[in-house]
Amino acid sequence: MINNLIRLTEAVEAAGVDIAPDYAAYVQLAFAVATDCGEEGRELFHRLCRLSDKYDYEGAERLFTSALNDGRGDIHIGTAFHLAKKAGVTVEFHRKCRKMGSNGSAPLTHTRAYARGDDDFMLSADGGDDIVEGSDPVKALPTLGRYDWPWPLADIIAHGETDAQRDVLLLGGLTVIGAGMGSYVRCTYGGRLVSPCLQTFVVAPPASGKGVLSLTRLMVEPIHDAIRREVQEQMKQYRHDKAAYDALGKDRARQEPPQMPADRMFIISGNNTGTGILQNIIDSDGTGIICESEADTVTTAIGTDYGHWSDTLRKAFDHDRLSYNRRTDREYREVKKTYLSVLLSGTPAQVKPLIPSAENGLFSRQLFYYMPAIREWRNQFDRDDTDLEAVFTDMGRRWKKRLDALKQSGMYDLKLNDAQRRAFNEKFTTLFERSGFVNGNEMSSSIARLAINVCRMMSIVAVLRTFDDPRLKTPARDTAPDNLKDGIISRWDVSVSPADFDAVMALVEPLYRHATHILSFLPSTEVRRRTNADRDALFATLGSDFTRHDLMQAADKMGINRQTALTWAKRMS
Repeated sequence: MINNLIRLTEAVEAAGVDIAPDYAAYVQLAFAVATDCGEEGRELFHRLCRLSDKYDYEGAERLFTSALNDGRGDIHIGTAFHLAKKAGVTVEFHRKCRKMGSNGSAPLTHTRAYARGDDDFMLSADGGDDIVEGSDPVKALPTLGRYDWPWPLADIIAHGETDAQRDVLLLGGLTVIGAGMGSYVRCTYGGRLVSPCLQTFVVAPPASGKGVLSLTRLMVEPIHDAIRREVQEQMKQYRHDKAAYDALGKDRARQEPPQMPADRMFIISGNNTGTGILQNIIDSDGTGIICESEADTVTTAIGTDYGHWSDTLRKAFDHDRLSYNRRTDREYREVKKTYLSVLLSGTPAQVKPLIPSAENGLFSRQLFYYMPAIREWRNQFDRDDTDLEAVFTDMGRRWKKRLDALKQSGMYDLKLNDAQRRAFNEKFTTLFERSGFVNGNEMSSSIARLAINVCRMMSIVAVLRTFDDPRLKTPARDTAPDNLKDGIISRWDVSVSPADFDAVMALVEPLYRHATHILSFLPSTEVRRRTNADRDALFATLGSDFTRHDLMQAADKMGINRQTALTWAKRMS
């Protein structure tokens, strides 16, 4: 509904028509917008009213608030369209069919807004006659770019067919590889040791190719399987010892009963209770990964009577302590440090149930990537019958061997040089200031935590590169001379090459822009209505100083309505 109202508002602004010239129509318009769009429609209501000579901001505020509180729900958004039509502005949603071309592309859906004397005004959006939230932004979101990443990232990315799939495989690869590194790889940031545990959420319309992300899970299944085999052997020994203990009869009083081994695992199910997820994490010494191809699996679990473990995900981001009490035997259990990673994918409609608002701490902690809808048919028989699951499973076995060797050699601490620290701070200072100008404070915490995630990704890449270039790692500065002489080194300082540093820093802007697009799916807090990805893209091209003419030219190039661009600029001035 809100997207339909946006298009109506832009058509009315383009026509410059007052669609509620009398008080009765004015009241009807307020109740129509409030009923179907709620608080999110307030700013659009103001934009529709501003075209009247009688417009009064405070009066419009009071009327809309009254409509929200007192509306009976019997006046709907169709009334707003009816008022616009009476004033000579028509917005029609129809399917424009065309013959399928030789490239197999499907018919497109268009939204056409007709204003009096303006038959050429047109807005287009994918997704059917009823435009819904989650459609692609006007200006395509940036991709993550191509770079010669170290193994196994390079091999993982190579199996993507499109730029979007390669981007998703990169983020998925970083997430699962970082999960395996756990506490063995670190970076000092803000006075704390941060390990490469990422929480990544890939959002995409149905059947848009996000399923390729599930391949990255196969990279860590060998780790999980090895742990489960150990648990099975320990359980077998426990049952043997328990049977022997039970057979002792009265002599049992003189011996300690055998202890059941912890039910360790690496891949932790998202379909879990609040106590269950804590038990899984604590049993596994705080280390593991949640991989779910449908985000609503986690949402449903968190929303149950025995769920409510979204706070666990928030604490895990900061490696916080987790604990709980067992009621049956009054046992207190805890893990002092948590190294949990999360890899989710889902449709736009699955975002809000998991992350109710930007103020929910999960939003700022996630790395988001929005995959655009597929716009043409792709041949699925051109892979020479390659079994990608087998390819990734084999790659996972090789990665486990390399990971085992890495853990045996000690701890790895990323160390940025002075120039890299300056470049890092300059990048995030600029982004923080720009975001404050465009989004107010809604993205402040996201940018702060994006900086942490960038350090995490940089540490992953730097450590992977040491396998190709051992010169990038040196014994930690405080290693005892005798240990150096004997070759006993338990900690390493790792440098990131200039090229790898630049490659990871190049991810900052695209990831920020994808996050702003996901933000537009959530209820607004400080800003009543947003189309963040397009707005950020527009002002990113303009910089901090620009004229009205510059703004109009940039809006035209991006396909953004001029009045909409002016409204954004006025709101931020």
